[in-house]
Amino acid sequence: MKLSSESREMIRRAMLRKLAIQNIWGAKHLSYELLQKGLPKELRGFAKEIAKDLIKEGLLLSHPTSYGLQVSLNPAMADVIKTIVGV
Repeated sequence: MKLSSESREMIRRAMLRKLAIQNIWGAKHLSYELLQKGLPKELRGFAKEIAKDLIKEGLLLSHPTSYGLQVSLNPAMADVIKTIVGV
């Protein structure tokens, strides 16, 4: 199944909004696996792919740990993230 650009943008915005609402910036991080929670079930499979894209874009920071990958919002990109999220 191919994902439409509207759906990709919705997932991207939802993941960034989730981290912004929980105030996950910089050194505070959330499990990479938890990013997909709260998304419609049919779209959860695409969440990891989109999260990787967000890391490549520099909007998310990755924090490898012994218990799994953790992510947080990049404080240096706060203006861009707030524009995307609509805060």
